[in-house]
Amino acid sequence: MRINQGLGVSEEGELVEYSRCRCGATFTKVFGADGGEPERPGK
Repeated sequence: MRINQGLGVSEEGELVEYSRCRCGATFTKVFGADGGEPERPGK
C-alpha cells in the first residue's frame, strides 16, 4: 500500500507526486506538463 507523502512542481513545470510503502520503499511519479488547456470544474 502506498502512502501519499506530498506533491511538488519540478523546474520544468511538471507535477511530482511523492509516496512511500510501509516496507520503506519510496516512489516518485511525474505528470508531464503538456501545455494544454487547464481543467475546468463542472457546473
